[in-house]
Amino acid sequence: MPGGGTRTFLGPEPYEAGLHQSGIECILTCTAELNARLTWVELHHSQLFRCEEDRPRIGYLSLAPGWTCTSFPDNSGALPRWRGTEFKAGDILFHSRGDRLHQTTSGPSRWSLITFDPVELDIYARALFDTPLPAPEEGRVLRPSGRDAARLRRLHAQAGRLAETKPKILSHPEVARAIEQDLTFALATCLTQAKVIEQGTAHRRHSLVMVGLEEVLARNPGRPLHMAQLCELIGVKERTLQSCCAAFLGLGPTRYALRRRLKQVRIALRDGDADGTSIGELAQGYGFTQLGRFARAYRETFGESPSATLQRASKPRVAGQ
Repeated sequence: MPGGGTRTFLGPEPYEAGLHQSGIECILTCTAELNARLTWVELHHSQLFRCEEDRPRIGYLSLAPGWTCTSFPDNSGALPRWRGTEFKAGDILFHSRGDRLHQTTSGPSRWSLITFDPVELDIYARALFDTPLPAPEEGRVLRPSGRDAARLRRLHAQAGRLAETKPKILSHPEVARAIEQDLTFALATCLTQAKVIEQGTAHRRHSLVMVGLEEVLARNPGRPLHMAQLCELIGVKERTLQSCCAAFLGLGPTRYALRRRLKQVRIALRDGDADGTSIGELAQGYGFTQLGRFARAYRETFGESPSATLQRASKPRVAGQ
């Protein structure tokens, strides 16, 4: 059913949950308390999202395989790096089905996502341009003309403003159909007429290495893995993993793995009971056996001690529902 709305999230974990409810799986890693706003529009055959974030972060996204997905940055914020590729203003990422990839930002940013029923989009592209429009086997960066990119961003932004200010209007079927018709034309034009930015076979191999890293970390959430162990489990050489993480994440693999474990401890502390939670037991449960070193790493990462987090222990709040 057509509609829309917006929510503000205080903290990365509720933001992750909000993205999950929208069909976007995301793991965020950041060194400060990231706050965000998510605006969404539901049309007949498509969904539009705008994500606004106030801090730099690393994100690992997994998109639903049943949709054709495209994403692009807002030109007003820090341009993100997708799979280690720095975007230029106007660039679009045409995702593969069920795409999994890293996205990093260097500061406050805004980015947009469009998910479309693949059958409907393909029918429209065939009728309009006499060409099929399947999702690519591998995600690709497209560079449409300035006019085409601006039209797509403008229509996306207009729909987002309606979701923020007059969401009930979007529930009218004819309004939703008119918005979707204009948007489909703009999107199909960009996807069929844009220049493809070639990235090469090495970049594709590195993307698979980074997905492998995430799979290893997901299977070993409380296990401290050293470089040799990571390389063995992923099946790559140390130099390859180091260079991939530098390009895709901006930091080394063991430091990234450490931040992921520290994040899990932080979530447990924030959801804990200040009177009944043992910091030492929590830390050991995530593989931190030397509590002094754990406390230093925690403070260096989050700017406060584990005990300070625990003293403020409460479930994350969500504002602006």
